[in-house]
Amino acid sequence: MRWNWQLPDWPDFRFDADRIRASEEQFLKGSGVVIGALHHLDADERGGLTIELISQEVVDSSAIEGEILDRASVQSSLARHLGFATDSRRASAAEAGAAELMADVYRNHAAPLDDQTLFAWHAMLMNGRRDIADVGRYRTHEDAMQIVSGALHAPRVHFEAPPSETVTMEMTRFIAWFNDSAPASANPLPAITRAAISHLWFESIHPFEDGNGRIGRAIAEKALAQNLAAPTLTALAETINRHRKAYYAALQLGSQSNDIDAWLTWFADIVIEAQARTIARIRFLIDKTRLLDRLRGQINERQEKALLRLFREGPDGFEGGLSAGNYRTITGAALATATRDLGDLVEKGALIRTGERRYARYRLAVDEDVDSK
Repeated sequence: MRWNWQLPDWPDFRFDADRIRASEEQFLKGSGVVIGALHHLDADERGGLTIELISQEVVDSSAIEGEILDRASVQSSLARHLGFATDSRRASAAEAGAAELMADVYRNHAAPLDDQTLFAWHAMLMNGRRDIADVGRYRTHEDAMQIVSGALHAPRVHFEAPPSETVTMEMTRFIAWFNDSAPASANPLPAITRAAISHLWFESIHPFEDGNGRIGRAIAEKALAQNLAAPTLTALAETINRHRKAYYAALQLGSQSNDIDAWLTWFADIVIEAQARTIARIRFLIDKTRLLDRLRGQINERQEKALLRLFREGPDGFEGGLSAGNYRTITGAALATATRDLGDLVEKGALIRTGERRYARYRLAVDEDVDSK
């Protein structure tokens, strides 16, 4: 099989801009909704939301690659990097490095892309690794850079990247295009189009020995933020992780041709879904503030503890809904007390109940706009 970089028209990607024009417009409109909704939050709430969203991106971007990070440790590390109050929780080398990378993307989204930025990101991501020869530089190994699966004796090659000796040249061309296609540059591209091409192009080069997927998604986040002229809070990695199998399939298909309409369409759908999740989270936080303000002085400590625990679960809530058993575990209440507390919260409009008796389940009485598929 010949890969996209082996074709004579590489890297002159072909696409029909009209196919995702509606998505581009929807993204810009949604960005206005995000900015407007953020004005309803105070500084502490905005800071907390920023940490929550970015830490979720860090955890999910690593999860896409099969690496599991502790979310609380990532949050603590991010808070330190972004100057928010934090606890003294220790993070592993991988957690600290991944958090530092995304904090840099958030703080310096407007800066042009260059080799040194990418080298710094790679060094952050490979923090503590001893099995990588080329840390903080492009790969130099002579072996073919392949993405494979299956048994060692019969591997399935999903993609083969350009040889290491051509990586510097390929990256020089890619970086020049990325900066030239920025909003205020000579050949600006719409936000989603630019982010989609940048991610596919970077992944096709696969310039590093490891960490290409996470850095490639960081580049896409940077592209979206530059086109919005604001740090992006789009839940891109979280949404990709929800569609991980389709993501790899779309990337593999996109790496076989320089006609990228299918990739652009798939990526545009992911960005719109990601933005919808972000908007839902912001509205959820606003609803939380309003609900707790309304209930102040009307509920007991057990009820408040349970509500705060529910809010920590986010817009998707407890899987299957909160049960009386869950409530007892959270609060230590007896069964009769739990039943009485939950009924009172339903009467006060804090919870919505479905089912009866031991099948009763409860969820927060707030808007739920997240597509949790």
